Amino acid sequence: MSSVAKQIMWNRLISVVEEQAQALVRTAFSTSVREAGDLSAGVYDEKGRMLAQAVTGTPGHVNAMADAVAHFMREIGVGTMAEGDVYITNDPWMGTGHLHDITVVSPAFHGGRHVGFFGCTAHVVDVGGRGFGADGNSIYEEGIQIPIMRFADAGKVDETLVRMLRVNTREPDQLIGDIYALAACNEIGQRRLTAMLEEYGDSDLGGIAAFILENSRRATLERIAQLPRASASASMQIDGFSAPVDLCVKLEIKPDHITCDFGGTSGLDPKGINVPMVYTKAYACYALKCAIAPDIPNNTASLEPFRVTAPEGSIVNAKRPAPVALRHVIGHLIPDTVYGALDQILPDTVPAEGAGALCNFQVSLRPTRQGGRRAEVLTFNSGGSGARPTLDGLSATAFPSGVMTMPIEATEHTGPVIIWRKELRPDSGGPGRHRGGLGQYMEVGAREGHEFDFSAMFDRVRHPAHGRNGGQSGGATEVSLDDGTPLPGKGRSRIAEGARVMLAFPGGGGYGAAADRDRAAVIRDVRLGYVSVDAARRDYGLSDAELAEALRD
Repeated sequence: MSSVAKQIMWNRLISVVEEQAQALVRTAFSTSVREAGDLSAGVYDEKGRMLAQAVTGTPGHVNAMADAVAHFMREIGVGTMAEGDVYITNDPWMGTGHLHDITVVSPAFHGGRHVGFFGCTAHVVDVGGRGFGADGNSIYEEGIQIPIMRFADAGKVDETLVRMLRVNTREPDQLIGDIYALAACNEIGQRRLTAMLEEYGDSDLGGIAAFILENSRRATLERIAQLPRASASASMQIDGFSAPVDLCVKLEIKPDHITCDFGGTSGLDPKGINVPMVYTKAYACYALKCAIAPDIPNNTASLEPFRVTAPEGSIVNAKRPAPVALRHVIGHLIPDTVYGALDQILPDTVPAEGAGALCNFQVSLRPTRQGGRRAEVLTFNSGGSGARPTLDGLSATAFPSGVMTMPIEATEHTGPVIIWRKELRPDSGGPGRHRGGLGQYMEVGAREGHEFDFSAMFDRVRHPAHGRNGGQSGGATEVSLDDGTPLPGKGRSRIAEGARVMLAFPGGGGYGAAADRDRAAVIRDVRLGYVSVDAARRDYGLSDAELAEALRD
């Protein structure tokens, strides 16, 4: 087969897994999957090597799943696998980092022969325990654990497992519906793979796998070879739970790989913000790949040259039974830490620090009178991303996770919650030659006859996103009741009936000196309401005449 035909097959394989992901979006029950796209999908060869990933999905899932299939192969036993099998786990250390992510893997067969695997992951709204939040003291408090096992054996679903899961979650229909959706999307992948192999007359994935992996590895190594042989270290302090956390990293660029070591990083936290190594690796690799080889497809071979290590027992290499429910709050800040070091080696390449962690919260609603109902409502929201060397940061955009903000209508449909306000937050983008992206304001309450627990999952309260190369910091996170009472950035708070939670999400840091920003850009920001008149005068030095022009219709 010619290299052109193989490239066409490669593109076809990417379309197969994208259809796999879209099938999951369309059939999932949880809004975190249907609306936010907190999922991943991929295809693997018979050796468990990831060949292609869906465009829809998050790097924390996709890159972690690059290692997951090998665990399934070991635990299930390849020799016992049969057509119609579906395997499942939410093991944080063999999946994607916490119990709320369900990973489903299905062996792919063609002509009666095992040729590979399809895998997918989705974040589900509830798995029991204390509920989604940082309050647990160990993994045992964070929800039901599903070891790697068969969900379906040769097409027959394990009904005992289904019944056990249903009685251990507050949202049984959503959980079981999502699991069936995960299994169904793998089946879609299997069908499309069969059609592709039949069309091209191939009996397995061996030929196309070799082509994909060899070319991806070579292209990535060529990019690394063009970089200077250098090393650099950086650190970043973030909120943590009850005490600040220091993230430390050292990068070394070698001729054929890059090492990324997190030595010096803080130790484990008693609460659920610890990060399994698989998730640390996922986001460190993602950061490097975005900066060095963004256009090379993501697969096992293109990830292999990025080698990540961390001291065992540090907050970024947590071992069982550490609580890890909010591993994303720390994990999403890993790219900014890596970029602090990479900026020293490749100046004018990486963005300023951004909000980093998703601005998630979960609302656990309870009726205070007859006619109400209980519900678990999870929302995905974003602060601003950091300004780039040549462009402003993106407002209310999730970097590095890449998930989408959930529409208010979809959120309010899932339970008796009301989003009273959701809008961009002026002046939250760090001033600079290029301005940081804006955060958001939100105001959250419950319908009449309900109280709720508010589980906060925020960072950047005490440590806002720093600017780069003279840029200034973005706005910090703020959390309070509507009467002004401050609430913690992480953990569960009880909200009385009629009260509201007031949120201000963080902005991204600026890039370059604010004095160098184009005057027309500042005037445009004032007109659009992104920058206030006072901030334009204070941070950018606009004169009264320029401000008058900005305010003129």
